[in-house]
Amino acid sequence: MSQSLSQILLHVIFSTKQRRPDITSEHQSQLHAYLAGACRAIDAEAYRVGGTVDHVHIACRLPRTLAVSKLLEEIKKSSSAWIKQQTGAPNDFTWQSGYGAFSIGQSQLSALLRYIDNQKEHHCTKTFQEEYLEFLRRYNVPYKEEYLWD
Repeated sequence: MSQSLSQILLHVIFSTKQRRPDITSEHQSQLHAYLAGACRAIDAEAYRVGGTVDHVHIACRLPRTLAVSKLLEEIKKSSSAWIKQQTGAPNDFTWQSGYGAFSIGQSQLSALLRYIDNQKEHHCTKTFQEEYLEFLRRYNVPYKEEYLWD
């Protein structure tokens, strides 16, 4: 085969350091747009970015030439620098060191987009920690809870 092709869809989740409510409503939509642009800048099509005051969800395509860890390093680094430059944003803003990245099939994409769109309502009854643990269990990801939170 002379051409390398891939279609790997990801659901990525990461939070602010210590899950601090640092993503204010004033900056939330701009941050989500920035994260989508940061994904696109490295050829990772962002289908949706959403979240709440302490975390984000990203539905994106993983470029065939990029490792998941490099994707997250790039978008977290650039978005952290961007938000620190925004008026009224905490100048000590930082993301947690870890992340969750889960593969999804094309047939699951529309459900994931709806899920991301409904984050505010969803988190009226569930904390980020509860949600994240639920995803780890759903995807059968082995973990030690004492190492999940920073």
